[in-house]
Amino acid sequence: MKKTTNQLTLLATIFTLTFALQSCEQKQKEETKEVEKEVIVASEKPEYFLLRPEVEKAYRYSHAVKIGNDIKISGAVSMDDEGNPTAIGDLGQQMKNCYADLEKILKHYNCTFDDVVKEDIFTTNMPLFLENAAYRAEIYTKKFPTGSWLGVKELAIPEFMIEIELEVYKPE
Repeated sequence: MKKTTNQLTLLATIFTLTFALQSCEQKQKEETKEVEKEVIVASEKPEYFLLRPEVEKAYRYSHAVKIGNDIKISGAVSMDDEGNPTAIGDLGQQMKNCYADLEKILKHYNCTFDDVVKEDIFTTNMPLFLENAAYRAEIYTKKFPTGSWLGVKELAIPEFMIEIELEVYKPE
């Protein structure tokens, strides 16, 4: 009889522990679900910007897009408002024209060159670009962004000698 009582006590203890463990696991799952609900964040809607709407519509691109704190700016080239190349044969002036356009886009988003985190430069004449690269110190007065300088065979229009694209991070 004592053996049967011990077995019943053991079974009751196992049943109680199993029930308690299952209750704890269920409570933990419910807490996890509540935490998951708190983490859900609404996605940011992209904000597009066209510097030269007619040109950009004709070539089917946007000059910039902002999503949250990040802004991606398409490569700027030296062109007028109709899309015609300017400063033909003068890489130094083309570079200045690119930065002038990029500054307009940055201002649209209430940014400056200090907010630029990445700059990629594409040029059809790397030695000539390197002769003019010091101009960048007038643009980036506090710090230089990351990026790449790439020598390329050609750009979209043969007269373009340089194209500069940016990535910007602007905390709100």
